Amino acid sequence: DEWLTPLRTGVGYFLIPVQSGVNRVGSAIYDEIMDYTKLKDALEDNKEMKDIITQLTEENTRLQAEEFELKRLRQLYELDQEYGQYHKVGARVIANDSSNWFQVFRIDKGSKDGIAVDMNVVAGGGLVGIVTDVGANYATVRSIIDDSSRVSAMAIQSGDGCIVAGDLTLFKEGRLRITNVLKDSDLKDGDKIVTSNTSSVFVPGVLVGYAAEITNDTNNVTKSGYLIPAAEFDSLQEVLVITDLKAKMMEEAGPEDGSTEETQAGGSEADEASSEEETTAAQ
Repeated sequence: DEWLTPLRTGVGYFLIPVQSGVNRVGSAIYDEIMDYTKLKDALEDNKEMKDIITQLTEENTRLQAEEFELKRLRQLYELDQEYGQYHKVGARVIANDSSNWFQVFRIDKGSKDGIAVDMNVVAGGGLVGIVTDVGANYATVRSIIDDSSRVSAMAIQSGDGCIVAGDLTLFKEGRLRITNVLKDSDLKDGDKIVTSNTSSVFVPGVLVGYAAEITNDTNNVTKSGYLIPAAEFDSLQEVLVITDLKAKMMEEAGPEDGSTEETQAGGSEADEASSEEETTAAQ
């Protein structure tokens, strides 16, 4: 074995570096394989996380939509309870004019659902408008913010009569006009304004909004000011249509009751206001 020892030493001298190099190459390849495997696993994990995030986002969006719809339906239910003396039909807004203010819009209920012209429409806390046209499966509503709209109204606190006039330009500031208020009336800022008994087309007692900036007119005979609407006209989606017609209510009440209501609302000026509203509504 003595003569083999130098041979082993020589072979080892040459082979050990080669083996070390092979080991280093093998280790590097192994490391690359492991890195690739880790990268592949990481990419798969990342895809799974993205899928989970997408699912959670969709679920969150759905829950938010359901919560928003539930809130709207709860508001409609509360409105339905508030005006429990009237019969009502729920409807969805399916189209509106080119603006975002819903001055004229269409709902998905029509004559087959009992809807008729001159029926009042409420939503979001108060009066929205009146039905002006009806088809079998739809109806058109003109809102109280429309320039042609006139509503005979009164203040709950004082009983003083007034006219709420639509004004699209003014509504961009969130207001409508209040006119035809007697100078000696007690109407003041913050008073609740509701539809009056003298209205020819609007049923009585429906909240229209709140009085603001009431001042004396230059004629020294009347007052005027502004109204902050109770309904939100920039986000109408569901409404309630009051199916009780004011004309029919007036027929059932008889002319004597109607005369009493007009006197209580302010005499000849109330008559003039009611006539103005009736003429405008018929157009």
